[in-house]
Amino acid sequence: MQSWHLLTPLSGSQHLDHKMQILKTERLRLRQFCSADLDAYASILADPEVVAYIGSGETLSRAQAWKNMAMVIGHWSLRGYGLWAVEEKTSQTLIGRVGLYNPEGWPGLEVGWMLARSHWGYGYALESAKAAVDVAFNQLHCPKLISLIHPENVRSQRVALRLGSQKTTTITLNGITVWQYELYPSVVDGSQDLH
Repeated sequence: MQSWHLLTPLSGSQHLDHKMQILKTERLRLRQFCSADLDAYASILADPEVVAYIGSGETLSRAQAWKNMAMVIGHWSLRGYGLWAVEEKTSQTLIGRVGLYNPEGWPGLEVGWMLARSHWGYGYALESAKAAVDVAFNQLHCPKLISLIHPENVRSQRVALRLGSQKTTTITLNGITVWQYELYPSVVDGSQDLH
């Protein structure tokens, strides 16, 4: 049984406080990125296998990783929600990012995840994504979430399906073909306990 704990109060029904929520699951802590994360985050984004199906599939330099972290933090400021840094509780190690993403021109509110390759296969993507989905449906009251997944990214497709998402269409976004998965509160409410 999953549970997460909200450590920062919410303000408003469609917009979270600019102060990011810190979420805790059984094994993970989801928190805001900070400057101390740069080494680990740059290492994750420099791994070709990790980024193969993220955006253009190109690795990022350390400077680009810093800009990406700044974009993630800025998304929180502009939207009131966003991507969390995922930290393993026991080691306090940054292992990736997960959360809600909806930049201008995006086809909808996306729940997405990206973890360091050394942390694949342990259920961390699903565990952290469930906490993000719970915030989206129970705090933001959004009617639908999407996940945009490359057709060859079988691991992410499995996570989306385990969340309860269904593949609905194929779209081209920024010149890249992706499969769009959709998730609705009624599916989550009836299929799994997120708390």
